[in-house]
Amino acid sequence: MARIKIDLPEVFPFTIQIPVRIQDVNYGGHVGNDAILSIMHESRIQFLGSIGYKELDQEAGTGLIMTDVAVAYKGEGFHGDIFEVAVAAGEFNPLGFELFYRITTNRDAQTITIAEGKTGMIFFDYNRRKVAKLPADMKASLETGK
Repeated sequence: MARIKIDLPEVFPFTIQIPVRIQDVNYGGHVGNDAILSIMHESRIQFLGSIGYKELDQEAGTGLIMTDVAVAYKGEGFHGDIFEVAVAAGEFNPLGFELFYRITTNRDAQTITIAEGKTGMIFFDYNRRKVAKLPADMKASLETGK
């Protein structure tokens, strides 16, 4: 069976620490796949906020929509772990971009990779209910992480 391979960028301009909560743990005793998606979502919100953007600008009626997601699970996470999530943008096109995520934790003096992921994001005009062009200023901020 072919495995998903995500080519991560070399540089991640943003990192955030997210503690694993008890509700993130599934019946297998480790962080569930649904929790990893939620952690990626929180990381995305924090990354966008760090460069002055939101997923949804209600006043302007524009925002971002996730078009796809890929996650490659690499290790187990457990309640009490502190995940470090690194985020970077890349693979830009006129309508959107990809966000890349690397989720790690430190346990027993070792850095353990929990997951690697990416989400396809497009810019969307909610008033017109149509895909819109990614604003140049947003693209520039995403590229630099500032």
